[in-house]
Amino acid sequence: MGPLRRYLDKIKPHFKKGGKYEKFHSTFDAFESFLFVPDTVTRKGAHIRDASDLKRTMTVVLIAVAPTLLFGMWNTGYQNAEAFGITRTIFENFWFGFLKILPIIIVSYGVGLGIEFAVAQVRGHEVNEGFLVSGMLIPLIMPVGVPLWMVAVATAFAVVFAKEIFGGTGMNIWNPALIARAFLFFAYPTKMSGDKVWVSGVEGGGRLVDGFSGATPLAEATAGEQVTASVIDMFFGLIPGSIGETSTLLILIGGAILLFTGVASFRVMISVFAGGAVMGLLFNLWGANSYMQLPFYYHFLMGGFAFGAVFMATDPVTGSRTGAGKWIYGFLIGFIAVLIRVLNPSYPEGMMLAILLMNTFAPLIDYYVVDANIKRRMNRITVKEIAQ
Repeated sequence: MGPLRRYLDKIKPHFKKGGKYEKFHSTFDAFESFLFVPDTVTRKGAHIRDASDLKRTMTVVLIAVAPTLLFGMWNTGYQNAEAFGITRTIFENFWFGFLKILPIIIVSYGVGLGIEFAVAQVRGHEVNEGFLVSGMLIPLIMPVGVPLWMVAVATAFAVVFAKEIFGGTGMNIWNPALIARAFLFFAYPTKMSGDKVWVSGVEGGGRLVDGFSGATPLAEATAGEQVTASVIDMFFGLIPGSIGETSTLLILIGGAILLFTGVASFRVMISVFAGGAVMGLLFNLWGANSYMQLPFYYHFLMGGFAFGAVFMATDPVTGSRTGAGKWIYGFLIGFIAVLIRVLNPSYPEGMMLAILLMNTFAPLIDYYVVDANIKRRMNRITVKEIAQ
């Protein structure tokens, strides 16, 4: 890395004010910051200096989601082999999925970073590292059969209208990755639902093996059918579904990494599962149909519940900031997600809508938590004054 560092130091003056390429300062700074720790330091005022910066935080999240990505590549090949009765090795399944998923990742990063760089150049500010995570989360919550042009349109919509229009990284009120999925869900519902979108190659034709169904367990439950996948298969992820959402085991491993490094809030993560469990148990008591009678823990294993609880709801920018607010915020996400799933079959994946809804109300939750704390402290002061 030494020669690269020396080369960057050599050309850096050209990108500073008055240099030959000063208009491209934001672009150069973005690449330099990605490769090395920035050499800028604070000169005045009070500041908190810490080893954890935005780049390190984003890197930890990418490491945490890596197992779900790698498994999603293998599972894509595995589901295709199951659908067509093909025998493949583990590596062959992985390579099949790798070739299918890599273009989605390239389009997501290409479009998103392209817009971020363009906006930074126009505004003359630094390129933030926030999209390093969003660019990976967008492919992971998509079905493998999604057309690439739709990924490009959804990514552009999310970056522009869910992020840059609010001022960029740290200012957005909704999770950009979920906005991308919501855009596709409402604009192109046939490409985000049904049996064919979850298994690569099914829609393209060919002769399927007898008895094969590309329906996800969530789709089966929504339709009032018996969930054919076993709890073990759903836990390990041997089911059709979005690229990174099938393996609950690997999602929980990623969650453990986030909690161990302090990147994610345990309050939010735990309360999401608690809210889902409470709503599931209430439906079990009601038991009006087969979906309500489904054991509550099935909701954790189906669809994007676990992925949303670990990687989406814990987003520190779009969630609640106060301690008590995080418990309320997370609990309501899990509670509402199961509520939408069971009572509104038109939106089988209630997790997406629940998180976006609570993103909207997170500031309001924090407001009332802070207000309650102020009133409680004022009451303490009043009691002390009366006692004196």
